[in-house]
Amino acid sequence: MIRTRFVAIGLVAVLGLAACGSDEEDTAATTAATEAPAADTAAPADTMAPADTMAPAAEGDIVAVASANPDFSTLVAAVQAAGLVETLQGPGPFTVFAPTNEAFAALPAGLVDALLLPENKDALVAVLTYHVLPAAVMAADVAAGDVATVQGENITITTDGGVKVNDANVVATDVMASNGVIHVIDAVIVPPSVDVTALLP
Repeated sequence: MIRTRFVAIGLVAVLGLAACGSDEEDTAATTAATEAPAADTAAPADTMAPADTMAPAAEGDIVAVASANPDFSTLVAAVQAAGLVETLQGPGPFTVFAPTNEAFAALPAGLVDALLLPENKDALVAVLTYHVLPAAVMAADVAAGDVATVQGENITITTDGGVKVNDANVVATDVMASNGVIHVIDAVIVPPSVDVTALLP
């Protein structure tokens, strides 16, 4: 079992408030702004949470958030090689189960380099999109079962003794982006239809 250390990403949202009008209106506006209750963030029962029930959007899309964390440099390079940058910068929402650099390094020797070759782009796209769900799923909404991926095949989520995606452990959750959410996993998962060993020299 591969154990990884995830460096949490701190995301800070700053809201600017302005009021205008008479002195009485200014006082009322200031009081309202400082005493306003927090938004209701209760998780819906549906495991596929729609975008409007997500936590506040982060500063940056999924690609930007992943690029800002050095633990995801191999994943970002793979996304670029696969031509998926624009897709993952789109409106989404997406859930990405993101393997760390250590997860990629645990693959058979030479496999990452083989996947990054132009002639293996189709296999790389299939592997990467197998890590993506076409909806935002927060950690509180995860339930055991089979879930369809953007690639088209299902992943299997289990929750006994910790959340797993196929054979990969979820080691960090709810890293927010403006168009979805990232959950960190400690292994690269491969769709059943892709024989990555055939790519090895």
